Amino acid sequence: LMSQAVKIAVEEHNAKEKLKIQLILEDDEGKVEKATPAIEKLAGVDKVYGIIGPVFSSCALAIAPKCQTEKIVMITPSSTHKALTSVGNYIFRNVLSDELQAKVFAKYVFKKLKLKKIAILHLKNDYSQGLAEDFRTEFEKLGGKIVAFESGLQGDKDFKTQLTKIKNANPEALYMPNYVAEMAQIIEQSKQLGLNVKFLAGDGYSNPEIFDLIGANANGVIFANSAEQTEDSPIRNEFIEKYEKKWKVKPDSFSMNAYDSAKILIEAIEKVYNEATEQEKKSLTLNRDKIRDYVAATENYNGVSGNITFMKEKGDAIKNVGIFIAENKIYRQLEAYTIKNDELVEVK
Repeated sequence: LMSQAVKIAVEEHNAKEKLKIQLILEDDEGKVEKATPAIEKLAGVDKVYGIIGPVFSSCALAIAPKCQTEKIVMITPSSTHKALTSVGNYIFRNVLSDELQAKVFAKYVFKKLKLKKIAILHLKNDYSQGLAEDFRTEFEKLGGKIVAFESGLQGDKDFKTQLTKIKNANPEALYMPNYVAEMAQIIEQSKQLGLNVKFLAGDGYSNPEIFDLIGANANGVIFANSAEQTEDSPIRNEFIEKYEKKWKVKPDSFSMNAYDSAKILIEAIEKVYNEATEQEKKSLTLNRDKIRDYVAATENYNGVSGNITFMKEKGDAIKNVGIFIAENKIYRQLEAYTIKNDELVEVK
């Protein structure tokens, strides 16, 4: 879904601008062992100026040091691990960080949902484990109790052993900050075991494949993600229409992040190209520091994913946190929040 959004951004630019952007696609399959040779090729052979991705935090953490060393601007639309943008000043993300997501969601679950006993079932990867641990820290700090903290591996099909332990701990809700394939198994197996709890999730639940995987069982799950724009957005509506027409499927929130990230990166490259000497243009040896600086200076960018400003101290986009519920094959935003002075503040 995300690469399809980037293709649209590149095609739009190339249709109207003199400087043509070449898009090179590499599939890491969500595996570090695939991501590492991919970045070596992109850096050493293709000599790319920027990367939109990777999708998963584990892969992003694996290639970020190479991007930093080679001065390749990396903007991930979906990698949320809190440590990622601390790697260096060439690393950006146009998505809510795990740290902020978990902190806001834990406060919401404790203060708004009034839940005090939570079980957590996470996967042993950077994304899932990071969210689980940050949620636990904040929830316990507020006075809540984590009655079970279980784990599994990405790709696991059977979670009944962990779910039986969770059922015996008698939680009010189960927090599962995982990917949709595993969450589908967890929800279905929970129901088979008679584990009647409220299901809570991280932003991974925003992938609409969950509805195809488990149908009506996907309904009622509450999760956190980057807040949606509340006002009507013509450019957002236009992108959704174009995406659906081209790819015959609706774009998810990460696809919108990817599209905006690509537009920001392309604009930065074009600005530096226009400022370059004739020799630099001919040899395509653009100033990488300047490309990075233009991306870092992004402020109040009106994108399809919302208004985008990168923090000055690190490459995180400033995002409000939305609280969503899955209902009848759609996601509905219930409320949106930010943190001020360590307090939960609703964003209207």
